[in-house]
Amino acid sequence: MKHSIHTIVISEQQSTCELVKLYLQEFENFTFLAETSDLTKAYNAIKELDKSLVIVDISMYQEQALNFVSKITSEFSDCRVIVLSDKPQVDLVIRAMRIGASDFLSLPLLKDEFFDVLTKHYLDMTGAKPKKSKCRVITVYSNKGGVGKTSIATNLALELAKITKENVALIDLNFQLGDVTTFLDLKPSFNISYMLQNLDKINEDFLLSTLEKYKDTSLYVLADPPYFKQAENVSSRDITKLFNILRDTFSYVVVDTSAGFDDKAINALENSDLIFLVTIVNLPALRNCQRCLELFDKLGLEDERIQILINRYMENDEINADAVEEVLGKNIYWKIPNNYFTMMSAINKGVPVSAVNPDSNVALSYKNLALLVSDSVFRQSAQKRYGRV
Repeated sequence: MKHSIHTIVISEQQSTCELVKLYLQEFENFTFLAETSDLTKAYNAIKELDKSLVIVDISMYQEQALNFVSKITSEFSDCRVIVLSDKPQVDLVIRAMRIGASDFLSLPLLKDEFFDVLTKHYLDMTGAKPKKSKCRVITVYSNKGGVGKTSIATNLALELAKITKENVALIDLNFQLGDVTTFLDLKPSFNISYMLQNLDKINEDFLLSTLEKYKDTSLYVLADPPYFKQAENVSSRDITKLFNILRDTFSYVVVDTSAGFDDKAINALENSDLIFLVTIVNLPALRNCQRCLELFDKLGLEDERIQILINRYMENDEINADAVEEVLGKNIYWKIPNNYFTMMSAINKGVPVSAVNPDSNVALSYKNLALLVSDSVFRQSAQKRYGRV
């Protein structure tokens, strides 16, 4: 068992420990190290291991167990956690995954399901097989300038990186007037034009070393080209290939596009899992938003991929949210509140809004939007497995 991985089982139920131990002996690639209900002892054991799999039953003392999961996943990067529970509610699954659990299984434990999860973790932890892409591409779009599209893309991408602790790419596809690097005060050595010229060389190491990492976060920025001429030779095929490569490295790709329907913007839309159609609440902007929805329909973009996001929203606007939904014939996904002074301070300083005032209404709105986006991935999976409970 050359690559056997030490496993610790934490449960108050002896029967659960015995069953997991039996399954692990049969699976072979994981070495059963210890069973305990003492979280301190478990923590001290994990601390001594290079790699470990920790199986935590949270059926009893749920809060204490979840706090433990959060602690070990944040402190030990080579530790994987499988959470077990006899009450696998969707919201509980989401919470466990958000704090770092790799998988959530219901009790009583099903052997085939457990073995599938063990196989996935073994291949991941030993590097025996490339990770299957679970990336989500999110494009922030408007065919009208000045609605705050770049602010939304930038702040959303950063909050996703902070919340999920996973690698997030922020791509500036506005080849004429891109502003992402200005909003984050970055001066990258490489840009998207260079990346597209080297598509055959790109792998995960190349991407993570070439894209500009934002400070001490897991956000990586791919800037727009500095010269207009560099955009002329970029084809839609190149853009599609770039997206496919990014999906293999990043958990989320957030795209800021140009305002308009050029081929690059359309390509981004067609390659997106989620499209935030941004508008503000005034008649010209809403009219443009209607036209976008009509064009999206003609392009064959599925309605469920398209979500309305209102920027600079004020509760006392003459046109309220209900009226917007009636005009557009579509529900509003999210409203980012109007906070001119905080936003302008962030833009002028070249920092995210959370760096100016993390407790401001607009900073909290971006954080909660990122939570909603990231949780939706877990929620869809959990609802398929456990139903709408």
